[in-house]
Amino acid sequence: MDHPVRDVRALPKAHLHLHFTGSMRTSTLLELADRYRVHLPSALTSGTPPRLRATDERGWFRFQRLYDIARSCVRSEDDVRRLVREAAEDDAAEGSGWLEIQVDPTSYAPRLGGLTPAVEIILDAVDEAERDTGVGIAVVIAANRTKHQLEARTLARLAARYAGGRVVGFGLSNDERRGRALEFERAFAIARRSGLFANPHGGELDGPRSVRECVDVLGARRLGHGVRAAEDPLLMAELARRGVVCEVCPASNVALGVYDRAADVPLRRLFEAGVPIALGADDPLLFGSRLAAQYEIARTEHAFGDAELAELARQSIRGSTAPDGVREKLLAGVDAWLAN
Repeated sequence: MDHPVRDVRALPKAHLHLHFTGSMRTSTLLELADRYRVHLPSALTSGTPPRLRATDERGWFRFQRLYDIARSCVRSEDDVRRLVREAAEDDAAEGSGWLEIQVDPTSYAPRLGGLTPAVEIILDAVDEAERDTGVGIAVVIAANRTKHQLEARTLARLAARYAGGRVVGFGLSNDERRGRALEFERAFAIARRSGLFANPHGGELDGPRSVRECVDVLGARRLGHGVRAAEDPLLMAELARRGVVCEVCPASNVALGVYDRAADVPLRRLFEAGVPIALGADDPLLFGSRLAAQYEIARTEHAFGDAELAELARQSIRGSTAPDGVREKLLAGVDAWLAN
């Protein structure tokens, strides 16, 4: 007798690739835009993810423009608290027991009184959201690779002040083709010396070279995306040997035109090469799906059985910075999901 299909939303997991602005619910964006009288393009109001070809400069510019419009709707401390709380609520509904949310505080500093107040507000909101939802939450502070390296160093020093608490990592986002990882070596050295782990984006819009720079130069323990490593078998073997986690975001890869179809994302190739994987939603606001949907893609497009889905969940948990007690509870929950 066939076992009924297990609900991936009930599978305990960790969510390691979610951007603060991109976590926003469409309904929240519409409400905030109305409050602040911000005109939203149809791409943000239609309810359908925009088709973007970020593999060319015009496509990436359009993506960034949509992102910036959404970000302009987050203007107050209350707005920040709302976004963090709703991100935690949505993750709880998706089966996530641990969330590491990535934020570039420079985007919000002008409206929140400066860089330090912006970080303090976010961290206070995280404390509150964890208490209210039961989802454990940590923060990765990220620099923008299209801006000057000195800004990245400023952010690294700021992040270092909070190391050992809610801030666990230092990231690097935006278009790899416009800011190579090796240019940010000093910023990441500052972060690593403070005990923060390196979590740059790499291997999304650029290929294996970008991944190698992130790992060899920046000391990446986790890679935002990393899927293009699949183009180099020796590189995949190296990531597997070092235990570098690739935060694979299938819906994002398709929406941005990195791959034409979900079936083209090299998820199984990475998995079978032994590369640790943490599925992520990236920017649900723009890409139209949250965490559980990425597991459904693994199931329907890549023929992952329930035992393999459980292993993906375990890899996300092991790749997280969750405390041992949280990790053990989540791993036990994965075993229970598989046993039922």
